[in-house]
Amino acid sequence: MEYVDVDVAVIGGGQSGLATAHALLRRGLRPVVLEASDRAAGSWPRYYDSLTLFSPARYSSLPGMPFPGADRARYPHRDEVVAYLTAYSGRLDAEIRTGCRVTGVHRTDGGFEVELEDGRLSARAVVAASGTFGRPHRPALPGLEAFAGRVVHAADYHSPASFSGGRVVVVGAGNSAVQIAAELAETTRVTLATRGPVKFAAQRVLGRDLHFWTVRTGLDAAPLGRLLPRPPAQPVLDDGRYRAALAAGQPDRRPLFDGADGTKLVWSDGQREEADAIVLATGYRPDLPYLAGLDGALDADRNPRHREGLATGVPGLAFVGLEWQRSLSSNSLRGVGRDAERIARRLAARLARR
Repeated sequence: MEYVDVDVAVIGGGQSGLATAHALLRRGLRPVVLEASDRAAGSWPRYYDSLTLFSPARYSSLPGMPFPGADRARYPHRDEVVAYLTAYSGRLDAEIRTGCRVTGVHRTDGGFEVELEDGRLSARAVVAASGTFGRPHRPALPGLEAFAGRVVHAADYHSPASFSGGRVVVVGAGNSAVQIAAELAETTRVTLATRGPVKFAAQRVLGRDLHFWTVRTGLDAAPLGRLLPRPPAQPVLDDGRYRAALAAGQPDRRPLFDGADGTKLVWSDGQREEADAIVLATGYRPDLPYLAGLDGALDADRNPRHREGLATGVPGLAFVGLEWQRSLSSNSLRGVGRDAERIARRLAARLARR
């Protein structure tokens, strides 16, 4: 199949792609949203079963549609977010093609040719909105390749059921690592292995959720991304339960292991201990394989070359949903709409000139 004269191809139908489509429509442009999975909900359906947002419902909305529910102070569950994004996509007056995987993007005289698994389309501009949660990061940890037990990334973790009664080591110091480790510790002996101490931030300050203060002070939207050579580590948002769990040794925390021998992990104090599984809660990297053949789009580490979302080496290409793309909230439900609006404004101006 072939589409000709599409204004903007938006690659990714999760929160970033949907916010981008909304912003483009407001500018009078005609986007087509290309989503590889079977529904427009991004990575949310694949997250672990117990996941809840770290921001309250009142701070978890895309432009034009408040997050539903009377309790605006609650922290929505994963399935609520999936339902919200599905409803949001249904309200957009945009073509959204699910089950449509993009395999390549190439320059043409009039813009871009976008290759699909089952065809192609032409577009005057392209927005890569596949976000930062599609490529699980698996760091080169000491002895990991030699470990004979089970190794899974947090992207493939769903519930404690398959780990119950075993010995598990969770690697990571972020929100997901601590949340998964604490959940596993209810039925399993768990160690949280980190390179340094776990840093916490209070979920509530002076009776208000932390997001109230970041929004009120302007920190949430401050354009600090350009000043950061790499995204900084985020503290674990905690209402007290996770610090209490670590203090009680459920899970216990240790420095990262030094190596592995079969199913035994070797710790820095020389202790050798059997382990059934390692869960890598080590984050993600931008998922942009379809841009590999587009000169100037990615750097040597497959990260996007951009300035606040606009590609620096490929006119007409933009990104939405990157971590710290422009601000603290760039890859969140509450903040991605701001970046999408800015990118839509820039693309509309460019296409009008052409």
